[in-house]
This record gives sequence, C-alpha cells and structure tokens, in this order.
Amino acid sequence: MSTIDGLPPLREVIARHELRAKKQLGQNFLLDLNLTAKIARQAGDLSQTDVLEIGPGPGGLTRGLLAEGARHVLAIEKDGRALPALAEIAEAYPGRLTVLHGDALEIDPLVHLTPPIRIAANLPYNVGTELLIRWLTPKDWPPFWQSLTLMFQKEVAERIVAKPGGKAYGRLALLAQWRAEAKIVMALPPEAFVPAPKVHSAVVSLTALPQPRYPADPAVLSRVTAAAFNQRRKMLRASLRGLHPDIEAVLEAAGIPPTARAEEIDLERFCTLARLLAEAPRG
Repeated sequence: MSTIDGLPPLREVIARHELRAKKQLGQNFLLDLNLTAKIARQAGDLSQTDVLEIGPGPGGLTRGLLAEGARHVLAIEKDGRALPALAEIAEAYPGRLTVLHGDALEIDPLVHLTPPIRIAANLPYNVGTELLIRWLTPKDWPPFWQSLTLMFQKEVAERIVAKPGGKAYGRLALLAQWRAEAKIVMALPPEAFVPAPKVHSAVVSLTALPQPRYPADPAVLSRVTAAAFNQRRKMLRASLRGLHPDIEAVLEAAGIPPTARAEEIDLERFCTLARLLAEAPRG
C-alpha cells in the first residue's frame, strides 16, 4: 500500500502501537490515506494557515493535512495510546505539528495557534456536536476560525445543512446557517472505517460569514429556536407563548402564521421574530 509520505501505512501503525479503537472514546479510524488527503483538500489552501485538529487518533488526517501543505497543525488527542504514533509524524514534519494530550472540551487552543486558522477533524462521535456548537457560538463574531471541515455521522451532517420543511431541520441548521455557509462535501460508507460504525458518515464544510446573514441578538434567537423546536409538533402560538403575552401579534408582525410549526419557518423569519421580541414591551 502506497502512502502520502515516507511513513508506514496506518494499519501497520495501529498494529505496532496496539491502537484498537475504543467505543467509549467515540473512535472509528479512517485508514485510507487517499481519503484522508481528499478530506484535507476540502479545507482549501493550507499553506499559509494553522489547522486545529481534534481527535487525530493514529494520525491519518494529520498526515493528510501536513502532506497538503498546512503551515502548522495543532492536534488535540485524549487517548494517550496514540501519542507515540503522532510523535513519529511530528518527527517526519519538523516544527509543523504540535500534539496536546487532553480533552478538547477543556483546552484553549488559541495559545498554540497563529491566525489565519482553519479547523479540520474526523470528530469523535461523542463530542462532535458539542464542539460544533461551541465554534458557532463564540462571544464575538467573526470567530477565530475561517472554516470548519468536519466529519460527522451522516444524520448529523444532514441536520447541519437542512432546509425548512423536513424532520432534519432544526436548531442545528439555524445555528450553522445563520453565521456560516454550510454544505456536505463528501460521503463515506461504514466500511471506510475501522471498526466499521453502524451509520454512514459525511464531511461538512462550513465557511464563516463576515457577519450573520440577518441581524438578531444571539441570546434571543437561541431562546426562540429552543422554545420552538423543543415542542416542534405544537403550533408556534403554543410553543412560544411563554416568550410574550401577545405572542400571536408578534408572530404576525414577523410574517409568521401563529398556526405554523417550527419546521416550516425559515432562518430569515426566525431572525425577524427574535428582533421583534427583543424590542417588544412585555405587557
């Protein structure tokens, strides 16, 4: 099996370092270096960019990112068993790979990165959505990252890019599409991974917009969408009644039928509703 660099094939690396994937860590290793290089290319020109990678495991995507010319890669890995394999990659790419051992939910990566910054990762299934939400909801916008190139379960990927009218459409779609351009750029079958998961996977590309598509207070928009989609079977006049004493009038002012349900309402009207609620006197 050919490799994209002078390092051994990943199956050999995994066998030598006894890196059997752990279900409790959400691990599924992608072993085809041609595929990892293809994912790295989806992140764009990396030659003048630092890249943050979460959960590199044995380093397949790490090698892809470095082979594609990433200026510097910061890889955060929770599983100490993978550190020797990642150290071999760092040795092969002197000064271009930094590996931090720890939990990505607890580490501030910015002290180790120089802008411009992109994020690319085959995210562990058990923390993927939480990390995405954190990256999409910083205190200030634009965020520290230019783009996200992330692998998820296909079902999660479809929720990120969903449009109004379907079951996949919900808070995650609104959150992603409010501040970013989101699209699915690759699909991968279970057999591409070791061990093979029970679900298909997909790579999502999110490019940060300079400013949100429509003006709205993030906290108000979050409350509105939470109330709407937590009771998505209800009409909005019922699910949102706790937000304003005359919610029907506010809905109508936003161009939303009070009898509509959350999945029928597009991002622009949710943002309009959030602005009106922020401005409306409460009784």
